[in-house]
Amino acid sequence: MHYSFSSIEALQTALAQKGYVADRSTATAGYLALMLERPLLLEGPPGVGKTELAKAMAEALDRPLVRLQCYEGIDRQSALYDWNYAAQMVHLRMSEVVSGSAASLPRLRQEIYSEQFLLDRPLLQAVRARAGEAPVLLIDEIDRSDEAFEAFLLEFLGDFQVTIPELGTYRAVETPLVILTSNRTRDIHDALRRRCLYQWMDYPDLDRELSIVLGRVPGISVRLARQVVAFVAKLRGEPLMKRPGLAETVNWAEALHRLGTVRLDETAVTDTLGLLIKYVDDLDLLTRAGTGGINNVRLWLAELGVDRDEL
Repeated sequence: MHYSFSSIEALQTALAQKGYVADRSTATAGYLALMLERPLLLEGPPGVGKTELAKAMAEALDRPLVRLQCYEGIDRQSALYDWNYAAQMVHLRMSEVVSGSAASLPRLRQEIYSEQFLLDRPLLQAVRARAGEAPVLLIDEIDRSDEAFEAFLLEFLGDFQVTIPELGTYRAVETPLVILTSNRTRDIHDALRRRCLYQWMDYPDLDRELSIVLGRVPGISVRLARQVVAFVAKLRGEPLMKRPGLAETVNWAEALHRLGTVRLDETAVTDTLGLLIKYVDDLDLLTRAGTGGINNVRLWLAELGVDRDEL
């Protein structure tokens, strides 16, 4: 893929202009994936910005984003191509009407299994892109697929070509930027890992998350943003079933800002916990009374010192 970034810093700047605050390590991985034309595997907990990085890369490169969402049971055909069976049936019926009888079977077969009736799924769409229009191909949550699909991807990522029995082999004119993401719900096979550049993405540190919130929530005060980021960081250190990700931080900050919240207090937190907490057991952990009848929300707010202006 052709790109116009002269350095890692230039890519970081381009991503920042698209609203994505990338640390140097992540920007380096993206830059090398472009320069070496290698797939990039992003691994980490849910909600740390893996999918958003792919979207930002597509915007920074001014290329389309083609997304393949993996799921349990996904197979080669679902990811590669399909036939427009309804249109094929219409063509068969019209051929009978025009000719007055069933047309030559070889000719009909050649007609209905032509590109006219081919439905491009994400992988074929990426391969068939014209020169200068190669997309960013996002293969999202690869850990949800099975080993058979991984083996197919291994072949695809090796040559960037696919074979359709009825039509032949298609090879990419220009190598797309391929970004795979994994939430580590299962181990990815070593063979696929070796094919890719690897980048571990964890929750951002306080300063970076603060920058992201300030950039994503226009008008929010620095004071409130700091309190939000500090409280979420505290939450992530607790034994929750699901720790809040970056997306939850941004959504919570935006909700508080829209509600006119000036500073965090117990009422503001408990009224909006649904934006951070997704399981009732986690909700109970925060709101049940502890030692001295004080719940964790009130305790953590006191520990964070949200009544102090410097926070």
